[in-house]
Amino acid sequence: MAIALRRFGASKVPTVTVVFWVIKVLTTAMGEATSDYFVHRINPEAAVLVAGVIFAVVLWWQLRAPRYFATSYWAAVVMVSVFGTMCADVVHVAFGVPYFISGLAFAALLVGVFWWWWRSEGTLSFHSIRTTRRELFYWLTVTVTFALGTAVGDLTAFTFKLGFFTSGVIFAAMILVPALGFLALRLNAIAMFWTAYILTRPLGASFADGLGKPRVTGGLGWGAGSVAIGLSVLIAVVVAVVARSDRRHVPINRP
Repeated sequence: MAIALRRFGASKVPTVTVVFWVIKVLTTAMGEATSDYFVHRINPEAAVLVAGVIFAVVLWWQLRAPRYFATSYWAAVVMVSVFGTMCADVVHVAFGVPYFISGLAFAALLVGVFWWWWRSEGTLSFHSIRTTRRELFYWLTVTVTFALGTAVGDLTAFTFKLGFFTSGVIFAAMILVPALGFLALRLNAIAMFWTAYILTRPLGASFADGLGKPRVTGGLGWGAGSVAIGLSVLIAVVVAVVARSDRRHVPINRP
């Protein structure tokens, strides 16, 4: 059954706060660890297929929601993280495409998606996700940013041989640029948001790799599976708190 092209009274994405960015970084780290665990233990193409099916189901749940709900929204982000990361990993692991090439390809794809979104809607604002079509553009953009961020993070850690934690520190410093650009210089909020959104991916992934990868490769050797489970529990707790807070602020219409 096709998804009806609906209009919503309010944007179907959460307000951008410090908590938003904290959960976003946690999901990027969780997606990296989960992808590493499955892509290197089962057939990579099968892993992507399974993740893609789960992602489609969760995204359907989010698209069917009549308004923003923390649980469905962040469940979709988690699955975008896993699926988008796997897509980037499989391009390298299964097909041997260098990270530099895949990074350029995903960057070009993201530019194309932004152009398509802008031409169709006249805006790239994350505050304006009030129709199904804009929501579809939003999730397509988010998926590509995860794939791009994965490729860029692996490029710095492996190709440039900077290591996981050094890469994480570099991306942490880089993410201050859009933050200061918005807060201090009053630069375009939409451009600063999407710049920060892209950078959170390699930021979270670098530290997840640093925790999970073997010591011989520069990690702490905790294991990708353990890191993925720990981050999943942490995400679930934080999202549960956010969802409970959201419910307290939703007015109840009484007859």
